[in-house]
Amino acid sequence: MRVLVTGGAGFIGSQIVTALSARGHDPVVLDALLPAAHPGPPQLPDAECLHADVRDRAAVAGALRGVEAVCHQAAMVGLGTGFSDAPEYVSCNDQGTAVLLAAMAEAAVSDLVLAGSMVVYGEGRYDCHRHGRVRPGPRAAADLAAGRFEPLCPRCGEELSPGLVSEDAPVDPRNVYATTKLAQEHLAAAWARSTGGRAVALRYHNVYGPGMPRDTPYAGVASFFRSALERGEAPRVFEDGGQRRDFVHVRDVAEANAIAIEAAHGMGTGTLTTYNTGSGTPHTVGEMASALAAAHGGPAPVVTGEFRLGDVRHITADSRRLGADLGWKARVGFAEGMAEFATSRLRGAAC
Repeated sequence: MRVLVTGGAGFIGSQIVTALSARGHDPVVLDALLPAAHPGPPQLPDAECLHADVRDRAAVAGALRGVEAVCHQAAMVGLGTGFSDAPEYVSCNDQGTAVLLAAMAEAAVSDLVLAGSMVVYGEGRYDCHRHGRVRPGPRAAADLAAGRFEPLCPRCGEELSPGLVSEDAPVDPRNVYATTKLAQEHLAAAWARSTGGRAVALRYHNVYGPGMPRDTPYAGVASFFRSALERGEAPRVFEDGGQRRDFVHVRDVAEANAIAIEAAHGMGTGTLTTYNTGSGTPHTVGEMASALAAAHGGPAPVVTGEFRLGDVRHITADSRRLGADLGWKARVGFAEGMAEFATSRLRGAAC
């Protein structure tokens, strides 16, 4: 199958190209090679590569010739530098997706796998021992500044127990990036209904692994910690380090995309199907920093108490539906993956 991978020269996209090729497919890459994702000379995958922006309708139309399915990874990621980034996030993520989907409709390409994100949920699932399932609102700046990081029950003010979020949970994006990722899903669903297409959104958890971009404002926390260690500095852990996340290896995410591409054609037409895509084993941010530092040889992490408005406290999701429906399972364990990542090259690092 000939598959267009937008953002295919990026951290996750390039691994998807490798996974598709290994399964006998013919990937073609369309990538704008933006500096936020490529802080150094671009590392192009071993595939046909087109240097173009997904917002360029003519370029996308040309890239779709002969294509049977699309794996859409092109996006701005992370929290960025502030709300001033909002127009660029909306342009790259939502305008870019709209242009791609319009071109797919014209070219009669009917299968799409979209890079979604668990950030669409906002805070994760919480249970109060008195009131059952509750949904705490955004954390107040005053509470964060005072070191009160855990969300409390909105009804009684008592501590909550975090749990796993299912794909059926309500969505509640808490920042610009999260909002654009949810809008991408809505656009994909509208495209599927209008054209009879089939769309799969893989809601990624915290993806890490070899080839992550260096610590730009658009990189993830794993990249920040790994970059600090490379400079001989201690990883700086925000809040108290107790934030729960699901760190999933990039090769596992790439395999999930390849499997979803193959499965999409057999799904019902006119639909968008969402799947949480995580390892299934939550860890705290502090545990991740400590594992990286130990595998790299130090220095040990420093817990700073700093915080970022728009960050959520705990977000871990149940990824069993992806396994049950498509047979996917994360294979790289936390200790194994962190040990590899601790010494692997970052994107933009010197050879």
